[in-house]
Amino acid sequence: MDSSQLLPDDFIQLCQSVTAKRPKAVIDHILQHGFVTTEELKNTYGYNHPPRAARDVREHGIPLETFRVTGSDGRRIAAYRFGDISKARFSRFSGRTGLSKQLKDELIKRYGCKCFIYLEEVDERELQIDHRVPFEVDGEPELLPEYFMLLCGSANRAKSWSCEHCQNWNHLKDKSICLSCYWAYPENYTHIAMRQVRRIDLMWQGEDIGIYERLKQQAVELNKDIPEFIKEIIEREIDRNDDG
Repeated sequence: MDSSQLLPDDFIQLCQSVTAKRPKAVIDHILQHGFVTTEELKNTYGYNHPPRAARDVREHGIPLETFRVTGSDGRRIAAYRFGDISKARFSRFSGRTGLSKQLKDELIKRYGCKCFIYLEEVDERELQIDHRVPFEVDGEPELLPEYFMLLCGSANRAKSWSCEHCQNWNHLKDKSICLSCYWAYPENYTHIAMRQVRRIDLMWQGEDIGIYERLKQQAVELNKDIPEFIKEIIEREIDRNDDG
């Protein structure tokens, strides 16, 4: 089946304008077959994280919807097809390439050349623009800096995995839930993907690596994991200040 025969010309042109390998493979497969399964993305195209490939497509302004089909082993698996075409972005800002320079410059000017999650300074080339509220929940916002964030590659992958396993992403689609989530506003949140947990991401670099190595050695001597050991140090310091 060639599903492109049922699609408007301007949407097909938008699809054909995508040249990046991963999203192009997803788009071309859907244009030819109507949908693509996570099994096909893994086995045919070698994409071991299919939601990331689907996200790449959405970031180019092409809406996708997820549904379930039966895989080769009889289990239910996810599949992707084009969503509401009226939500496609046909502007010159379609896709990450079009909006990146202008928006990234403004974000760096406001917040510095750093990852919003890990807070470390990184090379501008390593920073990726990401929606604070996922496109899958709230669609495409205005192209204003306050609706986006800069993430390093590892933070972006961590956010993608957490969001894609969140009930709000998959079912509720409630923007307000995202607005109070760590992955949207790590500086002010009440949950992480609807789970009542809190986290601090600490990194040591440069001269500070020596401090980490000392912590690691002390943790080993006490037969403790480093996170557990650091928590104990923080708790002791809080108790000491409270007593004082």
